[in-house]
Order: sequence, then structure tokens, then C-alpha cells
Amino acid sequence: MADQLAKRRRAPLDLYPEIARAALSRWLAQLRALWRRTWFYRRMLGGTLADRIPFNPYDAQPRKLEDAEALLRGRFRFAGESVDVKEGSIFDVAPPSQAWADALHSFEWLPPLAMAGGDPARTLATNLISQWIKRHSRYCEPAWLPHVLAARLVHLFAHGRFAITNSDLLWRSKLFVSLREQSRMLARVAGDAPDGIPRLEAAAGLALSGACLDDSPRRLAAGIQRLVEEISRQILPDGGHVSRSPKALLDAYRHIVMVVDALKARDQEVPQALISAHDRMAPMIRFFRHGDGALALFNGGSEANAHMIGALLARDEVRGQPFAHARHSAYHRMAAGKTLVVFDCGAAPQGVFSNSAHAGCLAFEMSAGPQRLVVNCGAGLQPKWDDALRATAAHSTVVVADTSQAGVLSEGFVRDLLGARLLGGPAEVDSRRIETANGWSVEAHHDAYVREFGILHERRLTLSPQGLVLTGADRLVPRSGGRRASIPFALRFHIHPDVRMSPSESGGIILKLPTGEGWRFRAGGGEVSIEESVYLGGEGVRRTEQLVVTGSVKDAPVEVGWVIEQIGSAA
Repeated sequence: MADQLAKRRRAPLDLYPEIARAALSRWLAQLRALWRRTWFYRRMLGGTLADRIPFNPYDAQPRKLEDAEALLRGRFRFAGESVDVKEGSIFDVAPPSQAWADALHSFEWLPPLAMAGGDPARTLATNLISQWIKRHSRYCEPAWLPHVLAARLVHLFAHGRFAITNSDLLWRSKLFVSLREQSRMLARVAGDAPDGIPRLEAAAGLALSGACLDDSPRRLAAGIQRLVEEISRQILPDGGHVSRSPKALLDAYRHIVMVVDALKARDQEVPQALISAHDRMAPMIRFFRHGDGALALFNGGSEANAHMIGALLARDEVRGQPFAHARHSAYHRMAAGKTLVVFDCGAAPQGVFSNSAHAGCLAFEMSAGPQRLVVNCGAGLQPKWDDALRATAAHSTVVVADTSQAGVLSEGFVRDLLGARLLGGPAEVDSRRIETANGWSVEAHHDAYVREFGILHERRLTLSPQGLVLTGADRLVPRSGGRRASIPFALRFHIHPDVRMSPSESGGIILKLPTGEGWRFRAGGGEVSIEESVYLGGEGVRRTEQLVVTGSVKDAPVEVGWVIEQIGSAA
């Protein structure tokens, strides 16, 4: 899959103005960092000192005892990397990656220690907080970057109670002095957070700092105003996130729920913009939930934790149900019986919101009850996986001429400035939903391969009324006249690693679910084979397999018809 992103990687001319602005912003940021480190600037962070946290927001973020046990053994595992510390401070260790450093300074170790409880966990938490204050009380990066700062404050407000209660008076005083300076700094720098989810989370963190500390009602109002602005920019009318990522939507929803809870607990009026966003987003999260309770894998992110999702949605009093067609997010959802199909019928988002987007237009995922059947490969736990997993070949859709629909910006100075921007992709994507005698059908097409190969991809999916049969047809239609060379294509169906595949004596491929339930895949119009694949939807890399239907298209349209049908379950 790594070769799929070889083309269309250089920055196009229309990105040059944004590159210039980003370069200027970085240069100014260096000057601002020097100014923020001065004694004079720090004096500006003084003021009223809170002496307690009157409200501890509920945080549904999953916590594991095994993470706490690892921390107590000196092992710090973040962002797919692990660092062992036997003596000295973890804050003196060179970080293995930027993501790992961000997680460390965000205090991601605090939630699992709080869940574990007990004296050893409390002692470790207070020691780590003391070590951080001793080394990072003055502005430095990445510790004081706005999104890192906001995440740290949220973790302290939500999970710090077990360390603060009955703590030493001197230690407690140093902590609240630091909280005052961090909160006042966040009020100044929240708008500098990277655009997208980090900026929305910084706004939420600012609002929570105003609600969880009694030192500044103005900071609460400022945080709410910033959060409302980010909601208007990032949350679509149908409740999806502008990045088209289910995981990004969940992250935004988690923070909005925390802010709404904080306002209610402090007897503050909840702005209508937050209520509206909350009520729109919950049905969209349900839209993306498979039968196992976790999220479908589109446009970056992981399945996420099913218990966390359930806990968040349990707090939704409206209980809004998902649409069949999320028009603004550009997804279709087909559900019948125990079967669910989620179909991506949209182009990549624009600008910075494409930095985690995938080239997977017209990909779909399918689950049968609690078991995922057809999946996409997921998102990388480490940077080395990212580009390959964003390629079209990592998705359950058609790949033409072994070429991804879109490419990722090449590594180098421009990518360092703008991020891993997705370039190219379809300019036109259209879909329509129709009811037929055989069930609901969705017909869609995209033009990502028209410019380079003159090929339009059309896909039709039909789910039977009982959910026992998913029928598909993929057409590759030449759009330009004249003779051309034969162009190969591959229709890929990535299969979840818990599903076992074997050829059937009567033709087709048998898909055996862990429950004993059996499904059969059959296809006509191409040659069917089984190839290796990977799955990174959960917490690690899992080997799996994919069904691949290959063929070629020349001067006339080519259609591959296929079906995935249930064949009964074991006794």
C-alpha cells in the first residue's frame, strides 16, 4: 500500500499563499515564545488564587488498570511508543516522538492512576505533578502549547481530585499557583492552537478552567464564546465534523458534554449553540456505531472505546436517532435486521481538515450483529503507517491502475508547515438513495480517476429488507473517446481479522464469523483472490486478509457484480 501515494505529492501553486502565511506565523511564534518566557510576562499571569476545584467534570475517556500498573512499574506508553524509567524523572527523558511528548505533558497518565487509586498511585501522581511544576513552571514548548495545556487542565480538573484531597498544604499551594498561571495563559493562547479538533478542545479547556476554578468568571465566558465559534466552524448541520472523521466527531462531542455538564452544575445557562450542537452530534455518533458499539473506520481515527461511546450517549436525554443519509457529512447508512452498512459518498474536506483524511471515496464497512465483516484498514498508531493507510488500497473500494485517488503532501518543509495535507481526490461525488423491491439501494459515483485515466467509478449497494444479502455492482466507465491501453483495476474487500475465509466447493468464498454464523462472497466480472492485509482499528496492528477482484478496462464500460449473503449459522 505504501506505493499507492507515489503521485500528486508536491504542493500545488494554490497552496503557496497558505505556505507563506504558515512560515510567517512560525517565525512570529518563535518570537512570542521568547516573550512568554520572560519574567515580565509571567508577572502578567498573577491574580486571584483559587484554593479548590468546586466541580470535577465527568470524563468518559476510557481508563485501564493495566496502564496504571505499567506506570507504577515505570513504563510510560503513549501514542504507540513506550519509555521505561527506573530512576530519575520521566520529564528528563528525551521523548521518542512529538505525539508521545504531547501526551506526557497533557498528563495522560493521570486518568489511569486516578482509576487505580490507592497510596502507590496517589504517590506517583503527586510526584509526577511536582516534577512537572519544578521543570516546567515557566513557558516552554511543547508543555505550554495551547492544546497540550488545555488537555492537561482538563485531566487535572476531571481526575486530579484523588491526588489533591488530603494533600500536603505546601504542595497544594504550588499546584493552585500553577493552575492559576496555566489557566490565564490558556485564556491568552487558546486561539493559537492548531486548527481543527485541537482548537475546539482548547476552547473547551478554557471554558472548563472558568467553571472549575472560582478565580475568573470572565474566563468562563471567554471560553464559551470561543467554543461557540469553533462549533459554528467545525460541526456540520447534520451533526458531523467537518473533517468527516467519526473519531474527530467523538472527541469534539466528549468535550462539549463536559462543558455542558459543568455549566449545569454551576447553575449557568447553557447557550443554545451548545445545546443544538450536542443534540445534532449524538445521532451522528450513533450513525457511525457498528453492532459492537464502536465506530466505523473512515478518514482517520480508530474504533474508539465502545464503553466510552455508550457512556457518553447514555447522557443524551434527547435520544435522537441517526439519519439514513447524512447529506452534509456525505455518508449513507443502511440497516436491516442485524446488518449495518456505512457507505462513504463524499470527497475529502478542504484545507487543514484534510490532514488526517483518507483517499477512500465510495468505500464501505459492513457488520453483522456485533461482528464486523467488511472493514477499512484504519489509521496508523505510528507515523510510519499513516501514509499507506490513507491510500485508496487500504479501503474497501476500487483502485484503478494501482493508484490512490489522492496523495499525501511529501515530507519536507512544506509538510512540516501545513501538515500531512491530502492532495487531489475527486472533484465530483454524487449519490442517490432509492427504495427497490430488493431493499434500499444507494447509487454513487466519483471522478477521481477521470483526469489521469479517463475512468469514472460508479458503485451501487443494495441491502435486502431482512439484512441477509448485500448486493453490489461496481462499474468503470471510460469518459473520453478514442482507443486506450488496457487499464487494470482491483476491487478490494478488507475483512475483519476475527473472520475466517475459505473457498467454497460450490463457488465463492465462505466467511466464518466467531459466532459460527456463515456468509458467502461471490463475484462476477473479474478474478477473485485472497491477499494479505492489516487492520489497525483497535489498539495494535493485526494481520488479516482481503478479498480482491481484479480485471481491466479499455474502451467499453466494465461491471463487476458481487454479493455477500448469509448462509446460516452453526447449530
